[in-house]
Amino acid sequence: MNESSPTIVRGTSLPTLLTVLFVALKLCGVISWSWWWVLSPIPITIGVAIIALAVVFTVLMFNKE
Repeated sequence: MNESSPTIVRGTSLPTLLTVLFVALKLCGVISWSWWWVLSPIPITIGVAIIALAVVFTVLMFNKE
């Protein structure tokens, strides 16, 4: 294997699997949740990512020596 070749990781994340599962359950009539709850893994994941980036950015700003 060439060391300079990039590693590509492909897969499905947990929020994606949850969203697909919730949509399928909603469309089959198994759950009667509102669409806000069915699609909630998407904004929750985005919110967690934004918070993590904000924490990293804050730490980098105050960690300058």
